[in-house]
Amino acid sequence: MMLISERDFAALFASTGIAVGEEEYRKFELYAKLLAEKNAVMNLTAITEPAEVAEKHFLDSCLPLKLFDIPKGASFVDVGAGAGFPSLPIAIMRPDIRFTLLDSLNKRVAFLKEVCSELGISAECLHIRAEDAGRGELRESFDIAAARAVSRLSVLCEYCLPLVKVGGAFLALKGADCSEELREAYTAIKTLGGKTERVEEYALPCGDRRALVVIRKIAPTPKAYPRQQSRIKSKPL
Repeated sequence: MMLISERDFAALFASTGIAVGEEEYRKFELYAKLLAEKNAVMNLTAITEPAEVAEKHFLDSCLPLKLFDIPKGASFVDVGAGAGFPSLPIAIMRPDIRFTLLDSLNKRVAFLKEVCSELGISAECLHIRAEDAGRGELRESFDIAAARAVSRLSVLCEYCLPLVKVGGAFLALKGADCSEELREAYTAIKTLGGKTERVEEYALPCGDRRALVVIRKIAPTPKAYPRQQSRIKSKPL
């Protein structure tokens, strides 16, 4: 897959107030090529048109940088990283951030490692389930946890909040209207030591609506959480 031209790519990002230089573009261009090659042999994404990859994967992953101030040198965990969204596009734009990418499928982890190697991104890519990570050495060790298009918010909170330090934040990248999910997740957020700080609603240039849910970690997560995956999914908090 060829990415859209550097001029068009820079204009797309500039329309949202994000400046992309030649070096960043070359990394996005290589990322798109690696994504297309791997997608031909394993299911990473249904979005394959160059313009849509640029907007609905790369720009969509980077827009939270305009809405939430990630401190310089922050530790950032991408839960259910999949093909690397949102973490790897953010890493291209913010190489100062320290990234850890978690995924439960080893084939995806292998792809993430390949992309990081080819793009010169320093990130730890781990084959581990989020709930196992949240009960182990990674518990409450990150400034930021993020997840994009993984599960409903009530489930995501139990995967992500145990990984966040007190004072840190969980960023949930959601679709247009997440108000019902937010109401549904109220008990989970409170139980796990979080507090909804704000919800930022915005749109991609194509008009697709998005929301960024910012949940601040205000207290330690009780030791009983996260539970086993089957319990998290069958009986959300």
